[in-house]
Amino acid sequence: MASNELYLAVMPLIDLGSASFGQTREFLTLFPDKSFATEFFAEEADRYISTFQNRVHLLTGGHVLGYDIKKEITPEGRVIVQVIQNVG
Repeated sequence: MASNELYLAVMPLIDLGSASFGQTREFLTLFPDKSFATEFFAEEADRYISTFQNRVHLLTGGHVLGYDIKKEITPEGRVIVQVIQNVG
């Protein structure tokens, strides 16, 4: 089975639109480069992984068959989340 190695990142975005100027939200996204991964504290990682897993059905279909998740501990004790996207 083919796969893509991706990394979970949380991005805070500030809305500059006139109707909602200044509202800030966090977005989860996946990057193909480890250098863009968010380094989470352990308790944060579990919460974001759970959020991702609860919505993975919305990201599955077509060539995307599913996802596997791995946690990597950094030398500083933080957590990087690797997401393996299974495709076929």
